[in-house]
Amino acid sequence: MRRKQEERIESNMINILEAAETVRMITQENLDVRTITMGISLLDCISSDLETLRGNIFRKITTKARDLVKIGNDIAKEYGIPIVNKRISVTPIGLIGASACNCPDDFAQIAKTLDDAAKEVGVNFLGGFSAVVSKGMTKAEENLIRAIPKALSETDYVCASVNVGSTRTGIDMDAIRLLGDIILETAQMTADQDSLGCAKLVVFCNAPDDNPFMAGAFHGVTEGDTVINVGVSGPGVVKTALEAVRGESFEVLCETIKRTAFKVTRVGQLVAQEASRRLGVPFGIIDLSLAPTPAIGDSVADILHEIGVEMAGAPGTTAALALLNDQVKKGGVMASSYVGGLSGAFIPVSEDQGMIDAAQAGALTLEKLEAMTCVCSVGLDMIAIPGDTKASTISGIIADEMAIGMVNAKTTAVRLIPVIGKGVGQSVEFGGLLGHAPIMPVNTFGCEEFISRKGRIPAPIHSFKN
Repeated sequence: MRRKQEERIESNMINILEAAETVRMITQENLDVRTITMGISLLDCISSDLETLRGNIFRKITTKARDLVKIGNDIAKEYGIPIVNKRISVTPIGLIGASACNCPDDFAQIAKTLDDAAKEVGVNFLGGFSAVVSKGMTKAEENLIRAIPKALSETDYVCASVNVGSTRTGIDMDAIRLLGDIILETAQMTADQDSLGCAKLVVFCNAPDDNPFMAGAFHGVTEGDTVINVGVSGPGVVKTALEAVRGESFEVLCETIKRTAFKVTRVGQLVAQEASRRLGVPFGIIDLSLAPTPAIGDSVADILHEIGVEMAGAPGTTAALALLNDQVKKGGVMASSYVGGLSGAFIPVSEDQGMIDAAQAGALTLEKLEAMTCVCSVGLDMIAIPGDTKASTISGIIADEMAIGMVNAKTTAVRLIPVIGKGVGQSVEFGGLLGHAPIMPVNTFGCEEFISRKGRIPAPIHSFKN
């Protein structure tokens, strides 16, 4: 009897200590749940009549997600855990609109419907104005891509993505060539907002079906009708934990990151389970990515500094990032049975004050960032470049990043923002989570002849696994 009482007391003490630790991480170290994202299948909305399709899409989204924001806010209030964003992802519209859309303008009308639905339910973003064209484009998918500039310039909450490559299929260079022009056109059509439209467009290789993070989220065709995915964050928590082990061995360093990632992911698991139960929607995955914000102390670059590099971009940065990414995943997978999405460390320039500082100091270049993407979770993310950059150069940068993803069998992505009217030495302010960024220089040597070749780059030899 006494032993049971002692065990009960010990268990209660552990819970009290865990609760106190979580409160400290939230109040002092910028811990938050970055997003609850509801994935919604639109396959049953398909119609050959555009107006019928738009009506079906609006009704399904506003019905399924009507309580998403309220329940997210309720959970945040009850548990004291900040939930920064509530978002929706839908089936790639390149598939959903194929029967009804005969031109880019038809797809742009669907984007307006998506925007109206997002406003109706009160979410922060809606992703899925997307096409998956890793082996080739249908006419409908090409029309969707051509609609992106208009869609993103005339909506507030819609995000777009295009998957142009995979390890199994190779890289669709025709799509990449087209996207160089599309990104510049999007920049020009949102020039009055410092080309903000480009911040809502991601180009992928090996895009995951279950990504809760914008701008690249979409609801994959392998998913169920609806699903709840949660993205957690916590760079500040990891940095604080590492401050306590300065000068210790790599073994101690790695164990500290793993333990911290475990704790952060458990918070996300709690929120995901509660949201799933209250919404009556199946729980999908926890994305345990370290997603920074412009807030001081919430920076992946600061973690790299704490590991031991003077500034992000210095020699040793790629190795430090590889270590961080791996330990975050190892710690996180022990905290949840369903880890997915991108998971690891994000290195967006505009959204990470440490990265911004490194770029302004000249420590971090576009080429160094590309090297770092070989070991991080995504790729060249939220990078502002001169507005007069050639379309072929943009396509070349995308092709390089897609090749890294294809050969290494990992997700890579590009979110470049050519800021019209601005050049190197100037900066751009996006506000909110999108932050601000210096305009980074781009290699001025050309690749027009390479980009002008038609067709696709074949899959690597190790793709043959059947």
